[in-house]
Amino acid sequence: MTQTPTPSIPPLIESDEREFLDSGVPSTVAIAKHPLHPLIVTFPIAFLTGAPAADIAYWFTKDPFWGRAAFWLLLAGLISGVVAALTGMADFLKIERVRKRTAGWAHMVLNVASLGLTIVNVFLRWGNTEGAILPTGLTISVIVAALLGLSGWYGAELVYRHKVAVIGNGNPNEPS
Repeated sequence: MTQTPTPSIPPLIESDEREFLDSGVPSTVAIAKHPLHPLIVTFPIAFLTGAPAADIAYWFTKDPFWGRAAFWLLLAGLISGVVAALTGMADFLKIERVRKRTAGWAHMVLNVASLGLTIVNVFLRWGNTEGAILPTGLTISVIVAALLGLSGWYGAELVYRHKVAVIGNGNPNEPS
């Protein structure tokens, strides 16, 4: 019995057997062939999923520390998110395989929405770190965390199912 190299679960969006068999398409933003986008995204994900936890801590304790912590988490998430977005957008624009996949578009749109909502959240809290938390700030923080979870799924689809931004020998300009 021959084992297939493809996953045994059906793809969420789309699949191409040739992508499972090729060596993958390297990232266009890399150091020593190590893709930077997957490394950088860990920061905004951590900051922006920590913000709703700080909001909830403020809700239960009313301790101003948690309001300030949430604000700084959002600001750090926004700044690091912009850096991650720049590296991701470079790959999106330069790697045709990303643009040809629904997962690529979904990943990009969800991340842009997350950054847009984070800008709104930071703006609402600027100079009012505690007053903007309940209910609006907390609601936005939870929505952003959920969007990042969905976006992460699609990002993983690109890496693991479509072999984008891996250390491979594929041509970023060649469609699969």
